[in-house]
Amino acid sequence: MASFLVLRDVAKSYQSVLDGPPVTVLDGIDMEIQPGESCAIIGPSGSGKSTLLNIIGTLDRPTRGQVLLEGQDLAQLNEEQLADVRNRQIGFIFQAHHLLPQCTVLENVLVPTLVCGDRQLRQSAPERARRLLDRVGLGPRVDHRPGQLSGGERQRVAVVRGLINQPRLLLADEPTGALDRAAAKELARLLVELNREERVTLMLVTHAPDLAEQMARQFQLRDGRLAD
Repeated sequence: MASFLVLRDVAKSYQSVLDGPPVTVLDGIDMEIQPGESCAIIGPSGSGKSTLLNIIGTLDRPTRGQVLLEGQDLAQLNEEQLADVRNRQIGFIFQAHHLLPQCTVLENVLVPTLVCGDRQLRQSAPERARRLLDRVGLGPRVDHRPGQLSGGERQRVAVVRGLINQPRLLLADEPTGALDRAAAKELARLLVELNREERVTLMLVTHAPDLAEQMARQFQLRDGRLAD
């Protein structure tokens, strides 16, 4: 089976604000992920976890190295093409839900479909949104606004929004970080189940050992390198 996602010698450096030497955040990351796998990226604060996730999600570009998504070298794509990859192939979940307060739950979920070029997908999106909201226990809340929901409910809306365009890859950056223990446990269970049901490759950054342990694979970052 061909690898779904391949990173080869990926590095990321930033120029120092004081004209000092560049600051290296990632240094020589090699990684291969198979379709449908679930993976956790763990490590101390400042180890490069979120930077790595942003590079995989095309929100940032590496200083060196290759990122291949289904055989496509993302470094060869221009900004418009990268935006299309983000919209069609990648779903995002962040620690902060970023829901629009003036919009209903259903409207928030459908936001990514507004810029989707697939007409058939756009037409089927409301039905898919309602089905997924039912699946995560929010069917009765479709007409509520974010301010009427609990923190766990808002994050479940964000999960459905991340899945609405039927992405092949779902990236989650500390998805349970702002939740209490009970809500975090419930969201972790949902992510594991949806990884299987939606056949989506799941990669997440987390400080929560119990969440990381539920993923099929774990990658530990230390000082910008994958630990042995």
